[in-house]
Amino acid sequence: MTAYLPSLFGGMLLGLSAVLLLLVNGRIAGISGILGNLLGARNAAAGIAFVIGLLAGPFLYAAVLGDLPAMTVTASWPAVLLAGLLVGIGTRMGSGCTSGHGILGLARFSKRSLAATATFLVAGIISATTMGVFG
Repeated sequence: MTAYLPSLFGGMLLGLSAVLLLLVNGRIAGISGILGNLLGARNAAAGIAFVIGLLAGPFLYAAVLGDLPAMTVTASWPAVLLAGLLVGIGTRMGSGCTSGHGILGLARFSKRSLAATATFLVAGIISATTMGVFG
């Protein structure tokens, strides 16, 4: 199997699930919004199903294709926790995350999602460059 096919297949499944959630449930498939709704106990069944599917994905991948792709996290746990906290704050400030804005928002030609996605990308480039220089 070529290296890009798992990513292509994963992207297709993500897009399919996002479209199905929008068509069936009328909801945008942004994980930050789904988790926020779960914490507020709103629309819990769809949110729980989405999160279960998200968590089951790697197990399904391993069952179908054998092994999971190798992944290495070189950052320390405090750095990972700080990064997660900053991403969480950023998604709340931006009213969504990369999946909601980047996949569905851009597909709906949302100007807000275009601005949010551009901001995410620029912040990611700055963060990666800074970590490369100082990390």
